[in-house]
Amino acid sequence: MSLVCLRDVTRTVTLPDGEDLHILRGVNLDVAAGEHVSIVGRSGTGKSTMLNIIGLLDTPTSGSYELDGVDTTRLGEGRRARMRGEDFGFVFQQFNIFAARTAAENVEVPLLYAAGTQLLRRRSIALDMLERVGLADRADSYPGEMSGGEQQRIAIARALVRRPRVILADEPTGALDPDTGRVVMALLEEVARESNSALIVITH
Repeated sequence: MSLVCLRDVTRTVTLPDGEDLHILRGVNLDVAAGEHVSIVGRSGTGKSTMLNIIGLLDTPTSGSYELDGVDTTRLGEGRRARMRGEDFGFVFQQFNIFAARTAAENVEVPLLYAAGTQLLRRRSIALDMLERVGLADRADSYPGEMSGGEQQRIAIARALVRRPRVILADEPTGALDPDTGRVVMALLEEVARESNSALIVITH
């Protein structure tokens, strides 16, 4: 069974002049655990909208979206928020890390919403993940002291620290030079493979 299953998903918004803008039209998608999928297209074709729907940041206008057999379109916002925190890891082009927090503190953030052992051991879990992405020696450094590639590795560590079932990456190498981008992408794929996470990447 597919982990992510979209059927006939549409997304329509109404413009200020009353005209409907059809962003997605009847999208079907199946992604299994451990599978790596790229969503490719030009700017403005609805790629980020689709990623937001998969990550439960947005809802489809029509159609169905099941996550591991659960119909997400029927869930309340509280349940959707819990699933976002537990089941998804997000990696963005602009990193979206906190400038006033160290690398380790940035990676700890998702663990603040965990319970039990994960919450109590959040520092050591964060340090383990930073070591995994090659930043063990930069744990107490701030983002402003680090390169773009290092900042993106912090973002990857943060996205993966709770071992999400689905990793959503929105042009994760768009702000990096080509060589650094290849290294970051290889790292993202490697860690996703080890976690058996579904990896869905938006790219041009």
